[in-house]
Amino acid sequence: MQARRAARELALILFSQLDQEITKYSKKDFEEIMVKSVRILSNSASEELNLTLGSLIDLKDMLESYEAEHESNLSRPMGAKNKPVQIPMTDEMISKVDSMLDVAEKALLALEIAEFTTLENQSEVKNYTIEIAEQFKINHKAIDNEIQKYSNGWDISRLVKIDKDILRIAITELLYTKGAPIKVIVDEAVELAKKYSTEDSSSFVNGILAKVIVENGLKG
Repeated sequence: MQARRAARELALILFSQLDQEITKYSKKDFEEIMVKSVRILSNSASEELNLTLGSLIDLKDMLESYEAEHESNLSRPMGAKNKPVQIPMTDEMISKVDSMLDVAEKALLALEIAEFTTLENQSEVKNYTIEIAEQFKINHKAIDNEIQKYSNGWDISRLVKIDKDILRIAITELLYTKGAPIKVIVDEAVELAKKYSTEDSSSFVNGILAKVIVENGLKG
């Protein structure tokens, strides 16, 4: 995982915990909240792994029941070991496997972010997360004005908070930080929306960022 991708995920969790005016937070506050965010990620990873374990147990129970109730085993004597049987790859099984893959990927991602943040030689994650928070603090009015301007009449206060935070992070990067390619910023903002928000959020986020890029003449 790239350090800046980890920083964006961490920044999103940090932003979700800001419960007062952004100007009231100091750099030390951001650092303390970030440490709390890593703990949240670690706990989330543990929960996701437990979900995966539960899904695996359910799948094993389903396969054992399918085997036991198969016609080739129903006529076998009591106590006799069941014969292995072929199983069709049904939609139900595919769905269960997809569900396990999804929670396993989320758990892995959460653990990777926590590792990136706690490893001493991965200070780029911490530094970039704090840079995003600090730059948003300095420029929050202009950034929120950008969101309001391109939200097609929606009052910014009524937007889904996570969508607003994803946009705040991406616009902060686009306009006030250096080094990250525009395409990467947009693509990862869209991915965050797909992962954490509503079904329509990714296209909404993508549309707003496209307008910000065009109107500000951004290139690269």
